[in-house]
Amino acid sequence: MNRFELIAPCHFGLEAVLKKEIIDLGYDIAKTEDGRITFPGDPEAIVRANMHLRSCERILLKVGEFEARSFEELFQGIKALEWEAFLPANAKFWVTKAVSVKSRLFSPTDIQSVAKKAIVERLKGVYHTEWFPEDGAAYPIRLFLMKDVVTAAIDTTGESLHKRGYRKATAKAPVSETLASALIMLTPWHKDRILVDPFCGSGTFAIEAAMMAANIAPGIARHFLSESWENVIDPKEWKACRVEAREQIDPTVNPDIQGYDIDASVLRSARENAARAGVDHMIHFQQRDIKDLHHPKKYGFIITNPPYGERLGEQEEMKSLYREIGEAYRRLDDWSMYLITGFEDAQKYIGRRADKNRKLYNGMIKTYFYQFLGPKPPKKEHTVCREN
Repeated sequence: MNRFELIAPCHFGLEAVLKKEIIDLGYDIAKTEDGRITFPGDPEAIVRANMHLRSCERILLKVGEFEARSFEELFQGIKALEWEAFLPANAKFWVTKAVSVKSRLFSPTDIQSVAKKAIVERLKGVYHTEWFPEDGAAYPIRLFLMKDVVTAAIDTTGESLHKRGYRKATAKAPVSETLASALIMLTPWHKDRILVDPFCGSGTFAIEAAMMAANIAPGIARHFLSESWENVIDPKEWKACRVEAREQIDPTVNPDIQGYDIDASVLRSARENAARAGVDHMIHFQQRDIKDLHHPKKYGFIITNPPYGERLGEQEEMKSLYREIGEAYRRLDDWSMYLITGFEDAQKYIGRRADKNRKLYNGMIKTYFYQFLGPKPPKKEHTVCREN
C-alpha cells in the first residue's frame, strides 16, 4: 500500500492539540512546525484524518520539497517531482494558493504561474501529449515557501474542515468550528461536566462539545474533494470509514450543555444549526442576559466568545460587559471559565487575573484565550486541587 507524507494545518498556537488528536487517531508525528503537523500515512489515513480530526483545517498530501532561490530553480524543482503518481491524464489541476515567508521568491501569482507551467511540462513528457482536457477529478495544489524551501502539496479536503455542514447562519465575529473544538480540548471539560456558553451566538461551542460528547465524527455529514481520487484512494475506504464513524456514535449520552444569548433571532439560528448537527436534543438554548447567569450545580465550565468591541466608541460598553462577566463568574461556586476575546483589558474589568493566557488569532483578529481555573470535583479520598 502507498505511503505518503500528510500535512495538517491548524491555528497558530494550537499545534499541541492537533498533535494529540493525530496520535490518538493512531498515527506517528514526523514534524511539528508553526501552524502545521506532518505525519506519515496511507490512503486510509487520508480518509480517517479528514473524517475525524476536529482541530485541523485540511489534509494535504505532500508531493515533495526542495530549495528554490530563483524562478528557474522553482520551475526545475516543481518539474522534477513525480506529479504523475497523483495526477491522472485528465486531472483538473491548478495552484490554488502560494504562501511565501522569508524567501527570495515572494510574488504568489508569479509562483503559481511558474509552478503550473512546470507541472504541465512534466506531465507532457509522462503522458506523451501536448494538451490536457482537465475534465476529470479536481486536484488543487498548494505551495509553501519558507526560507527558500518549497513544499508542494495537493489538497485532499476541498472546503476547509471547519465547514462541518451544520452552520448555515453565523453571529458577528464567530469562532470557527475547528477553533472552537481546539479551545474545548485545551480545557479539562468532558461530557460528565456542565458546560455553559453565555454568549452562544450561532451555537458553535455548544454544538462542538455535544458532538464530542456523543463521539460524532466532525466530517460525517460532509464530502471531501479526494473522494473522487479513485487513482489514489479506493472508494471502499470512504464507505468503510463512514460506516465505522456511525457505529462509534453514542446515542445514549446525556450531557448538560447550555447556550444563552440575548438575541432571540440568533438563538433560532443556533437551534437550527444544532438540529442539522444532530445534537439539538443534547443542548438547552435559552434567551438570557449575562447578568442573569447562575447555576445551582458546582464545578461547571463557562467556555465562550464574548463581544470584542471592534468598532470605535464601543470601549465603554465593553468595560461594562466584562464587569458583568466577572460578577456572573463570581456567583458560580467553584466553576472554571475559559473565554476567547480581542478585548485587551478583559482581565482588568473581569476583576481577576487569568491563571493561564494564550495568544491566538481568530481569523485576522488578535485574541487572547483567558483561562480561569476552578477546582476539580472532590474525590472521597482526595483533597480538592486546581484544574490543570
